[in-house]
Amino acid sequence: MAELSQPQHAPQGASSEDASGQLSDRARLLVTIAVMLSAIMVLLDMTIANVALPHMMGALGVTSDQVTWVLTSYSMAEAIFIPLASFLTLKFGVRRLLLISVSGFIITSALCGQADGIVEMVTFRIMQGAFGAAVIPLSQSIMVQIYPENQRGKAMALFSVGVLLGPILGPTLGGIITENMDWRWIFYVNLPIGALCLALLYFFVKLDGRGQTSIDWPLVIAMAIGIGLLQMVLDRGNEESWFESNTILLSAVISACAILFFVARSWITKGDIAPIWLLRDRNLAMSCIVMAGFSMGMFGITQLQPMMLEQLLQYPVDTTGFVMAPRGLTSAIVLLAMARFMDRIDARLLIVIGLALNAFGTFWMTQYSLDINLYWILLPSIIQGAGMGLVFAPLSQLAYATLAPKDTVGGAVVFNLCRTIGGSFGISIVNTYFSRVQQQEWHELGGALSPSNPILQQAAQAQGQQITDPSFLIQIQNLLHQQSTLTAFVYTFGFLLISYLCLIPLLAFFKPKPKGQSQAPMGH
Repeated sequence: MAELSQPQHAPQGASSEDASGQLSDRARLLVTIAVMLSAIMVLLDMTIANVALPHMMGALGVTSDQVTWVLTSYSMAEAIFIPLASFLTLKFGVRRLLLISVSGFIITSALCGQADGIVEMVTFRIMQGAFGAAVIPLSQSIMVQIYPENQRGKAMALFSVGVLLGPILGPTLGGIITENMDWRWIFYVNLPIGALCLALLYFFVKLDGRGQTSIDWPLVIAMAIGIGLLQMVLDRGNEESWFESNTILLSAVISACAILFFVARSWITKGDIAPIWLLRDRNLAMSCIVMAGFSMGMFGITQLQPMMLEQLLQYPVDTTGFVMAPRGLTSAIVLLAMARFMDRIDARLLIVIGLALNAFGTFWMTQYSLDINLYWILLPSIIQGAGMGLVFAPLSQLAYATLAPKDTVGGAVVFNLCRTIGGSFGISIVNTYFSRVQQQEWHELGGALSPSNPILQQAAQAQGQQITDPSFLIQIQNLLHQQSTLTAFVYTFGFLLISYLCLIPLLAFFKPKPKGQSQAPMGH
């Protein structure tokens, strides 16, 4: 059996070229499948529970506000533990840490499935997020090390398929499982997938990557408090009216102070835990900014569109899931089609095309009305999916074009953290902007609906009713709600369109790869 081996206690990334040369094509394919399945499994759980929340409310006996902690707890734990991945890799090694992470994720998934109360569920979701946090950067590190340099663009394209499919197809799979089975199976489905991943990882991945390291407790504590509270503020802020809530205000202040301390200490000590100091590399820093901005738009749209389909257009949950699927499937098709060309085309050109396609698809969504058919929903999603496929993998190449190979795992940690927090910012900004615009439009449109309005009087007379008739008032109220909500969706899509366009000029700040320098691209 072909195996991937590396000397014990070798520095991270030191033997990536040797490792890639020791694998047969069959073994490399099996390792690729293993890490992609692991990544998809973890990323699915970010969004798969969204559509099942109403079903959980009855089973767990909680309110709509309380049940959202099922989502918040997972994202908080993931955001806190992602920065620890580089330290834990040096401590335990790539293979051992990945096996522990996947095993823990499987066990906690089973525990989530059998939870009978909200305290149990939130506790197990925190544990699930903590175990799953290291899977993405570890999987990306393995992909870099098992592929030779001239195939790393292809490797990142393949890996990006999993990174994109996971969160986008989560609501689709969740809707199918919830409608046709029990909601608990959204967690139990991880058991057979995880068992397959464990078997492949155990037999084919032998990477070590251990090295000298020490833990900086002040930095760890500040990081956990800062990132954890920031994630909580972003997840709960809009529901709590932001800084009108003393809890949100206090959490935001403590988070800001802790994050400032964490960033400053990381920059000074240059330690292995959450190596923010790696952002001194311009390409990594600019890639993190672009990835955070792109994640804001991507997660913002994937948050908005299901709301519009279900609340405004009255689509069933399972239909909404199927309608959302083409975006992820298109991105996967584009990535697979472009994989062989990723190392031959300027990554900046691909990213510009990808951002332009996302902007064009979003512009199409600003033309929505209450009369749109399936064509108006699917076509923008397909265009955006093609654009997403052209952004993720090339951005990874640029991120690591000028970064030393030994810093690839640390760079992946920072990159992942920016992707996660960028997505959380996107969802929070979109929800807040949408609710404010909806409220403003309600008041502006409602201000014209006075009894003296001749158009309103004519509408009532055409139906043989008086303006004061209860049935007519309910009809007008529903119409007002529809129009204000539709306008809010359109304006928010316009806001996201501008955000995509603002990212394009940032590509001019990337440094080209110096001639003769080994490129070590990583994933997201």
